[in-house]
Amino acid sequence: MYAIIRAGGKQSKVSEGDVLDVERLKETGEVTFTPLLIVKDDGTVISDAKKLEKAKVTAEIMGEHRGDKVDVFKYKNKTGYRRSAGHRQTYTTIKVKKITLTSRKKTDSKAAADEKVAATKEK
Repeated sequence: MYAIIRAGGKQSKVSEGDVLDVERLKETGEVTFTPLLIVKDDGTVISDAKKLEKAKVTAEIMGEHRGDKVDVFKYKNKTGYRRSAGHRQTYTTIKVKKITLTSRKKTDSKAAADEKVAATKEK
């Protein structure tokens, strides 16, 4: 089973046991994500928003690290305009522990109520 999650404005495909880097999370310990899509082992795709609200992806935060430095250099010819800047993104390493899809079978309350009404009418 795998799921698509959104973390830091980016989407990632994750399975149980995967280790991946996402943009910095300020939490510690365990973090949960609401999946955007779930694909079961038998190939069933779950994309219904109501079912996905109940589902969750639990991950453990393993640590933080900094990515490669990105150099930015702006230059305009013949005007003396030069600007230099740099950026280094902080990433959080997470390990996916569990993908949970709570699919409780609800009893059809309307059908149950109709049966009760029919039973009382027979008496």
